[in-house]
Amino acid sequence: MADDTGAPPAFALDPRALADTELLRNGALAPLDGFLGEDDVHAVVASGRLSDGTAWPVPVTLPVPADVADAAASAGALVLEDPEGTPVATLRVKGRWSDGATSYLAGPVEPGGASTAGVFRHLHRPPAEVAAELAGDRPVLGVVVDRPLHHPDLAAIRRAAAGLGDGRVLLLVPTAGDRMLPPESLVRLALAARDRLPDAAVVAVRLARRDRPDHDLALTALVARRYGTALLAAPGTTTGMAGTAGLVAPPPVAYDEREQAWRPEDEVPAGDRRPPLAAADVERLLAAGEPLPEWYTPPEVAAELAHVRPPLTERGVTVFFTGLSGSGKSTIARALYDALTERADRTVTLLDGDVVRRMLSAGLGFSRTDRDRNILRIGFVAAEVNRHGGLAICAPIAPYAATRAAVREMVTAAGGGFVLVHVATSLEVSEARDRKGLYAKARAGLIPEFTGVSDPYEPPTDADLRIDTAEVPVAEAVRAILAHLEAAGYLRALPK
Repeated sequence: MADDTGAPPAFALDPRALADTELLRNGALAPLDGFLGEDDVHAVVASGRLSDGTAWPVPVTLPVPADVADAAASAGALVLEDPEGTPVATLRVKGRWSDGATSYLAGPVEPGGASTAGVFRHLHRPPAEVAAELAGDRPVLGVVVDRPLHHPDLAAIRRAAAGLGDGRVLLLVPTAGDRMLPPESLVRLALAARDRLPDAAVVAVRLARRDRPDHDLALTALVARRYGTALLAAPGTTTGMAGTAGLVAPPPVAYDEREQAWRPEDEVPAGDRRPPLAAADVERLLAAGEPLPEWYTPPEVAAELAHVRPPLTERGVTVFFTGLSGSGKSTIARALYDALTERADRTVTLLDGDVVRRMLSAGLGFSRTDRDRNILRIGFVAAEVNRHGGLAICAPIAPYAATRAAVREMVTAAGGGFVLVHVATSLEVSEARDRKGLYAKARAGLIPEFTGVSDPYEPPTDADLRIDTAEVPVAEAVRAILAHLEAAGYLRALPK
């Protein structure tokens, strides 16, 4: 229900819902004006149409906690906020439903509050405004820039635009969701591509990925149509799938060794073609700090990629220890911190479990919810350390696989590497070392939900290293971790 002032409740949106809210606000999801109710969702899933028969390819829903759904349904409205708590819109609640596991709210979204646009704010423009500017006798080809555009991509775009009848190009940059590169980097890459394409423009779109590739493609194609464009499909895409009207197949191109240029594939004899680089080849060169070849990558694109994907020895990395209390995590972590600090390869931050509890997570208890929150706070700090090229060492118990996976995702999203070290010392040995008497208190029932006694520990199946400190001395464990970091490319090998 509303608070004492009569104002409706507020809810901070996750990245997907925040992006969808912006698309609803600016008309990119027209004819939708809000989040779908149960009848519409079932109709879309069953037939690709809303319950009134309107063609629509993808469910657009707002999941919320049950208590938020109760309060919003009672008040008739919900203030939608960004993660910082700034209102961005208001949902007029017209329905509440559940799929048995999650509650959902439905109703129109009323624009209001701050824009959700982030970097390059001036490029986040309403579809109707852009479509009006592009309207004319010439067709427009939309291209989603969710990855670097190398020479073959640019050649295919030019050929596809010409195939539409001297078409213009609109580069659509998705600035929400999990993408290959940060949104600001994708925008810079799009601006670089614009300067190499005839009559091209750039617009940023708060478009988040969907869970299914076909849904992702269908919604992207629909948004492109709202901007007044057809959409150039990614290589290998099936262009006839449901909900993707206006999708244009990318014309194949090849590098002609004789002409030293990218040309239509059918015009280049097989013996004169140079094989293109695969994405893995590009990443390998970047990781090693080697230059990308100019025949494949424009210099300005290579410079941006070198900036955002520096050599592994200059990227951030997190070494994340997990293991029972008393297993030896902190001892190894501190020794590793000392060894790395002595090397002076990069800045090193130690996030030890006990220290974090006193400083970063003061006030949290030891329920599963609070323990997860503690680990996620550690992951957030580690990700920020990695974002700026530092090395983070984390040494919590981290008993749950799902929470460890969430930390890995945060770190990799920030551009960092993630090395998981399972300190696999047995419960018997860990308990025998217990200097604080925690195991004894747990077995006496004085500490509820204690890992290894009254709460489970989920051993990792994805650990990069497994160390049993009952068998491996600390110095040897540190050497093994340093050797792994060197072999993975994150540290330069020291001279023998």
